[in-house]
Amino acid sequence: MNLPAYFVLQARYSQWVNNRLYDVCATLADAERKQDRGVFFGSIHGTWNHLLLGDRLWMARLQDQPQPYQRLDLELYADFSELRAAQSTDDQNLLEWVQNLSADDLERRIAFRSLSTGQDKELAVATMLTTLFIHKTHHRGQITALLSQCGCDYGAIDFICAPFVD
Repeated sequence: MNLPAYFVLQARYSQWVNNRLYDVCATLADAERKQDRGVFFGSIHGTWNHLLLGDRLWMARLQDQPQPYQRLDLELYADFSELRAAQSTDDQNLLEWVQNLSADDLERRIAFRSLSTGQDKELAVATMLTTLFIHKTHHRGQITALLSQCGCDYGAIDFICAPFVD
């Protein structure tokens, strides 16, 4: 598999698993989703908000757009349905964007300032995409742990369980 195809596969998986986990989260009452459970961004809802913010921040950098946020803990959407719809749209946009990348595109370097460290960085697109997908996996891991604590069964979501992975 070549590197552009790898990132398409990562985007497809991310879209698939986000949809599966949002389905499970939708079974919880809003108060349960928003209950502070002691994770980085407080709650399941707060973690989903941060995931979307992170996606948008990385995509702005990747597309040479201004940084849309100055903090990592903003609540973009208080309403769960709006948050889910925004994530779904952004997942589709990410998939479409990576489907148009070439190997040369992945080597292009982009300069930006890190919100978490305040340091100026310059990374290859491939490294930035890797960071984006690892970030998503990290916080989805928190969400699955919280769902387990709530007694929710989110099923088999490992990468190899996705219906399009062969």
